Amino acid sequence: MKIGIIGAGIAGIAASIRMASQGHEVTVFETNPYPGGKLSEIRMQGYRFDAGPSLFTMPQYVEELFEVAGMDTDAYFQYDRLPIVCKYFWDDGIVLNAYADTEQYLSEVKEKLGVAPKVLEKALKRSAYKYDATASTFLHKSLHKRSTWLTFDVFKAIFKIPFLNIFSTMNVVNEKRLKEPHLVQLFNRYATYNGSSPYKAPGLLNIIPHFEHGFGAFYPHGGMINITKSLYQLAQDKGVRFQMETAVDQIIVRDKQVTGLKVGEWQHNCDVVVSNMDVFHTYRKLLHTQKAPEKTLAQPKSTSALIFYWGMKTQFPELDVHNILFSKDYKTEFEYLTEKKEVYQDPTVYINISQKYCPTDAPEGCENWFTMINVPHNIGQDWEGIIEQARENILTKVSWMLGKDIRPLITCEHILDPSGIEQRTSSHLGALYGTSSNNRMAAFLRHANFSSSVKGLYFCGGSVHPGGGIPLCLLSAKIVGDLINEDHE
Repeated sequence: MKIGIIGAGIAGIAASIRMASQGHEVTVFETNPYPGGKLSEIRMQGYRFDAGPSLFTMPQYVEELFEVAGMDTDAYFQYDRLPIVCKYFWDDGIVLNAYADTEQYLSEVKEKLGVAPKVLEKALKRSAYKYDATASTFLHKSLHKRSTWLTFDVFKAIFKIPFLNIFSTMNVVNEKRLKEPHLVQLFNRYATYNGSSPYKAPGLLNIIPHFEHGFGAFYPHGGMINITKSLYQLAQDKGVRFQMETAVDQIIVRDKQVTGLKVGEWQHNCDVVVSNMDVFHTYRKLLHTQKAPEKTLAQPKSTSALIFYWGMKTQFPELDVHNILFSKDYKTEFEYLTEKKEVYQDPTVYINISQKYCPTDAPEGCENWFTMINVPHNIGQDWEGIIEQARENILTKVSWMLGKDIRPLITCEHILDPSGIEQRTSSHLGALYGTSSNNRMAAFLRHANFSSSVKGLYFCGGSVHPGGGIPLCLLSAKIVGDLINEDHE
């Protein structure tokens, strides 16, 4: 078959590898001059920054693509497990290392927070239980196919529903079971993995800690960008053709069947189209002749990010690769994000310093700071004013918590806000994860990985099922591959 893929984001590349490995003729069209979408990089004045995702978990989904292609993973891609998943800072002076080694982590929480090891141990086990009970159905398969629900896995999961905390929020579950405020806040922050609020998202999302502490947190050799580079090279080696700086103008549909893509003045004929473009823009820009699923497209959007890429002319040994400096009032911070669509004056700050692991990412004696706060998606706010105020609030907060004024240490700066994210990646309103997961039915309200009205049209990426983030985007490509195989047997 001839397959056309719109977008060379990580899901689009993964889908191309799966299809090409089965002998199909695959062409990928990408508007940008580079592959990877959000998973790209920025370079300036001797500093290198991973532009988007900075945490690598569940590497098995990357390795699976090399297995599918019949190629040796190590020949393309290598990575190491981080000994410290994340370092947490609170305004009362508590600093906690979330060690990859479970026993070390339990001891650290007991020493720093006075929490009995069994409390954290049970929380991690419950997270693993939720994953084991739901992953095969909710993450690995389409939720919009009847065949998914007629399986033994679903039958088993039904009996586990009372233990999955679907009807309670993450915060309610965490306060009840963890009690200690610092630990509650630490576990609540996992809601941000898909741009949601722990005060609204269902307790089922406490599955997410298992991604970090069950499977581990890793760092790819060469940086996060090497995920893109290795998979892009693998796709090319499998015969995928990439048309960079080439925008698709229309998905051509005749008699409710995809027939090709309109690209400029010519038509690319194909039997199957896979859109890795944000599903909102896919309908609005490329499917104007087709009825759009308005209720789905109108679902509330996830949060976005405001990122300051700072070249720092000194090093901070007290910081690790991943660092989080918590807000004093987490609940108010999320009220600003989700209700007021504004940025709180005391935001939680995430600092990623890949130089800690890859020294060449910054000049000698320096560090590359990827400094991010969660912000609302773009609804026309005064981003110039927000950026100016947020920058000052971040500088004040970080300087105070580190005991050193960092302002004079910044040698260069690049800023990415929600409007910039939308321009770079076509993410609707700059939302990083498509729709939010702030209600228990959110998983079912995401757009399916296929069109119910147009034969031969499929969707992958963070704006559709199962969601945003590298692992879920790779799984969306797997689901699409399985659906195409089923539909064209």
